[in-house]
Parts: sequence; C-alpha cells; structure tokens
Amino acid sequence: MQQNKLKSRPKNLNLFTIRLPINAVVSILHRASGMALFLALPLILLALQYSVRSPESYATLANLLDTWFFKLILIGLSWAFFHHFFAGIRHLMQDIHWMTSLQKARFSGRVVLWLVGFSVLIFALVIW
Repeated sequence: MQQNKLKSRPKNLNLFTIRLPINAVVSILHRASGMALFLALPLILLALQYSVRSPESYATLANLLDTWFFKLILIGLSWAFFHHFFAGIRHLMQDIHWMTSLQKARFSGRVVLWLVGFSVLIFALVIW
C-alpha cells in the first residue's frame, strides 16, 4: 500500500515553477555570494597591487574604476559582500539557537534581504 502511494505522487520537473521558501533563497544566495566574492578575489588583489605600484598606475586605475561599466561591477560586488555579511550573521545567530522557529527564521530572512537592498542602494548612491 505504501509503495503504491509513493509511485503515484505527482512530479514537478519544471524548476521555474517551484517556489522556494525565503529561508532557502537567503541560504542559496549566501552560497552564491560567497562564491562570487571568492572568484573576484584575484581581480581585487590585482587592482590593489596596481594601485600601489606608482602614482601613474593609481591614476589609471582610478580613471578605469570611474567608468559606468566598472561602477556596475562594483555595485554587483557590493551586493555579494553585503548579502554574504548579513546572511552570515543570520546563520551565526541561528547556530547559537536564536530565531530558530519558522516564523522568526522567515522574519530574519526578510530582514537580511531588506538590509542588503538598503546597503547596496546607499553604496550605489555614494559611488555614482
């Protein structure tokens, strides 16, 4: 009886119709932002090295980072940084058993997303 019940369950193979809970979205984005920061680290270190090489290379880097394309890249990196930071604090708080009920975890997930959006908006306004 149990085996027939399992075989007759409907299967949804369309990943675009699956609605993830906010906790899953925050957790997946935490991993993605960590990966983005890790992959961007060599470029950030290269820019640091280029900025301290000479006054001319610093001026060249400053002019390059002042273009709209690199400002968009910096805004994207700021999203990765702020999301990873705030979601990491949320995960640490959950590790010490703070806000572990479902309702509180959903609330903290929303708070993380709002904090990230607000922080990125402030960063974008400052650099533009």
